[in-house]
Amino acid sequence: MRKRGLLRRGARLVRDAGRWRLAATGLVLVLALFIAGWDWNRPLGNKISREIPTADAERGLYDWRAASFAPRVAQDSRILMVVYDDQTLIATRKRSPLDRGLLARALRNIDAMGARSIGIDILFDQPQDEDPELLATLRAMRTPVWLGYANLGDNQEQIIFEQQQYLDRIIRQARTDRVRPASIRLETDADNVARSWPVPTPGQPPLLTLAMQSGLGNGPSFRDYRGAIRFRLPLKQSDGSEEPVIPSLQIDTLADPVMAAALASMVRGRHVLIGGDIVDIDQFETPLSGRQARSTMIGLEVHATMLAQLLDGARLPAVPEGWRWFAALLVVLAAGMTSLAELRWFALIPALAVQAGAITGLPLWLQARGWDTKGLPAVGWGLGWILAFAAIGVAARAVTSQQRRFAQAALGKYLPRDIAAQILAEPEKLALHGEKRPIFTLFTDLEGFTKLSHAIAPEMVAQLLNRYLDMLSDVVLAHGGTIDKFVGDAVVAFWGAPIARPDDGRNAALAAYAMWQAGEAFRRDLPPGVPPIGRTRVGLHHGDAIVGNFGGEGRIQYTALGDSMNTASRLEAANKALETTILASREAMLLSGLDWWRPMGRVRLRGRATPVDLFEPAPDFPIADRAVLSEILAAFDGENADARSGALERLKGMINHHPDDAALANLLYRYEYIGEGGTYGLG
Repeated sequence: MRKRGLLRRGARLVRDAGRWRLAATGLVLVLALFIAGWDWNRPLGNKISREIPTADAERGLYDWRAASFAPRVAQDSRILMVVYDDQTLIATRKRSPLDRGLLARALRNIDAMGARSIGIDILFDQPQDEDPELLATLRAMRTPVWLGYANLGDNQEQIIFEQQQYLDRIIRQARTDRVRPASIRLETDADNVARSWPVPTPGQPPLLTLAMQSGLGNGPSFRDYRGAIRFRLPLKQSDGSEEPVIPSLQIDTLADPVMAAALASMVRGRHVLIGGDIVDIDQFETPLSGRQARSTMIGLEVHATMLAQLLDGARLPAVPEGWRWFAALLVVLAAGMTSLAELRWFALIPALAVQAGAITGLPLWLQARGWDTKGLPAVGWGLGWILAFAAIGVAARAVTSQQRRFAQAALGKYLPRDIAAQILAEPEKLALHGEKRPIFTLFTDLEGFTKLSHAIAPEMVAQLLNRYLDMLSDVVLAHGGTIDKFVGDAVVAFWGAPIARPDDGRNAALAAYAMWQAGEAFRRDLPPGVPPIGRTRVGLHHGDAIVGNFGGEGRIQYTALGDSMNTASRLEAANKALETTILASREAMLLSGLDWWRPMGRVRLRGRATPVDLFEPAPDFPIADRAVLSEILAAFDGENADARSGALERLKGMINHHPDDAALANLLYRYEYIGEGGTYGLG
């Protein structure tokens, strides 16, 4: 039954979606399949990663998987690192090139101890006084020795032509049947993290790791291996401590015959890697960088880790490309069918949980089973699923909601759009009723527009009025308000209904200021020949109102009624007498959460007996002056006549600092001619 329903919905989608929507949906599905199936470690992925974070996310997830399932092992007894560290440099007083006399002495002792092979991760690319001693030592070596080699074409940032010439010359001089060159090349991904075995360069010596292990039987299986490096973590001891996975010794200790004899057991039968462990030189980030005390691993240890992997025969199998694309197809199909099914929440949640578990769990399971999941697009599966789910969902809902959109458009001619959508979702709300709600109410008026309408052609009046109302409507909607009505050139809007939000007060105050700014922009951009027009005045108040659908059987309107609406209207009208542009009541000011208000006194609005404290948004008025103005008005409200007289003088002084501020001058006038009860009355 469910299957037939899915087929019917799919057929309807193909039939009714339309050519362009169907083509767009198909393109998104192809993109989803590509994202879900592409190996983001390939070159295309590296290029794309410069533009989008998909490849970086894939690498980050792989690092987490590799580190989480990295095997914990005891210290490796097959490999030994012999290092020049910063203490060695201090003792030898040489940094670059490294002391080759010290290396020659250490090589002689290591050779006598019975090492299995020696790999030198050092480039002899500059002449040094100890070179004859080193060459003599190398020619006498009985242990297989592999000299570090780099090519100018692969390492232009680390070697120049003259260094390449000297390196080639000294390797020719040192070469015997026991001493040969090996490539010390390592590779990093686009984020400079070493994760994979390097690709050998044609015509170059073998990789150091392969060269040191040659002749042991399982080496050839790694000659074409390009997969992940198997990094390991140290096994925790009973006391909680950890020993390094690869042991290391300072080269100084093996250059001293006495100390070398004491350490012979650590060298005998081991593969010895010699190189630098120097701060800021040859350091690599790895997938384990976040799991170890050191955030980086020296290149010598990366070589040692690869050698251990090779000795263990741990060639990690990669997911075949065909399997990867098949999994991507399943992901896209699952997403599309889930979206097309239009499941209810109690069925959708389990379906999403199962699919999310499969998408996130499969890479973890493969990693735990010893697979190379570096090329597995785990993030791509998630993104591909989301794209496919969204593409099918958008197309299906577009087809099934055409009639609904038509009905909403029809209702929208009579009701605000959000109210129309609410009524379509809940038709019972079409009944005539209202509810008492606290709202922020805003009224505007354009000075002089009525007079202007008699001075210009009616067609121009209509054009200007539509443009003006459109500008103010955009401001209301951009700030989340509901447009109640237009009354000539006036706009009535409110916040807090039909849906109340925590930031309604802030949005309403910001909208009031933005509407005044839009009015100023409208004044500056009048067509040629149109007389100048006045300012946009705004009143803002917060209070209770009856909000809902009002009207009769043949006509309804979603609106707000009550004293709050009347107060906002009176505040807007008061701007003219008080020479302000925006006035808000104390209630609206306190709930706005903004600190840009300056007090403009207390007045009795026309037709009202209760005085109202007025505030004006003044972001450009100095903060210190706002505080002083508040103190002045507080003194006026007190009973002390001397304090009131002093406040009057302070207000005059402030006006002297702001001679062009008409609203301040008007405030002074009101307090000089204040009426009965200490409140200035309008009208």
